[in-house]
Amino acid sequence: MINFEQRRPGPLRRMVRKAAVIIPMSWIPSRMLPRIDRGFHRLSRGRTTLSAWISGLPIVMLRTTGARTGQPRSVPVLGLADGDRLVLIASNFGRPANPGWYHNLRANPYAMITWRGSAIEMRARELAGAERQQWVDRGLEAYPWWEGYHRAAPRQIPVIMLEPPSDPEH
Repeated sequence: MINFEQRRPGPLRRMVRKAAVIIPMSWIPSRMLPRIDRGFHRLSRGRTTLSAWISGLPIVMLRTTGARTGQPRSVPVLGLADGDRLVLIASNFGRPANPGWYHNLRANPYAMITWRGSAIEMRARELAGAERQQWVDRGLEAYPWWEGYHRAAPRQIPVIMLEPPSDPEH
């Protein structure tokens, strides 16, 4: 079972986090951040991303199968932990279209997440109705900046639950 609890940061990380508040990371364009995070993920041998290292947020590396290409695709995503489950909100920084990983999970719900160097197979399902709203509310409580994404996006932002697969073959 995976534990998404955050560890207490060491002195270097605390110093970097304080500097990030003074000099915000928002100057990094949203289109560049996933590339930077993927590179940092490789350098850390799968243990963390730059965004997770600085912010302390539960950012996992999500590996999906491309909906059109069938090729593996990896992207860092921010999740909401719920025991051994993880909820993803497909805000795509408030852009008009859903993120590619959302389309990939709709085409093939099996995915792999990497958290602190461990790869865990998961199965995705899209939330709807009251269950979706519960997680939107919980997400906005945990990460208030998502409110701007919800206002900016001209669509209903999908909410995805990743759970350990019940199928023994996966």
